[in-house]
Amino acid sequence: MRTRPFVAAAASALLLSGCVTHRTTTRTWDDGYGQEWSRPGHVESVRETVQRDEGNPAGGAVAGALIGGLLGSALGGHTSYDRWGTGHYHGSAAGALVGAVGGAAVGAAASQGSAERRWYELFVRFDDGGLDRYVYEGYPPFQVGQPVVAGPRGLAPM
Repeated sequence: MRTRPFVAAAASALLLSGCVTHRTTTRTWDDGYGQEWSRPGHVESVRETVQRDEGNPAGGAVAGALIGGLLGSALGGHTSYDRWGTGHYHGSAAGALVGAVGGAAVGAAASQGSAERRWYELFVRFDDGGLDRYVYEGYPPFQVGQPVVAGPRGLAPM
């Protein structure tokens, strides 16, 4: 019976399930009738948000060593049969060691690196007393206190 390779594959699938996928969707509506409207105000405050994603080489090395050790043991193992014809699977210690070392190196290398994302939230106080928030990726085009006008196409300087 060769159940060990399947166990190793299932364990590696569980460890790899920590990968993250980001998905963003947006929608835009307009008035559809070509009517122009405007709402004057001024930029009241700006908030900067920085999101940093940093790799963890130590965690990647541990995960890689576990996966590599399981796969190395399973792939390098053998089945022996006793006198009654029952098969017994024996993992390979050498295969586990080689797999763990290789997996640790690959895991550490794969989990290095970093990324940074920056966005700015502008809070606009309108002349009618309302407050709205506008989000910009990268540097914001308006400064605190600057007069602006909101319309169907977003904010514009006054």
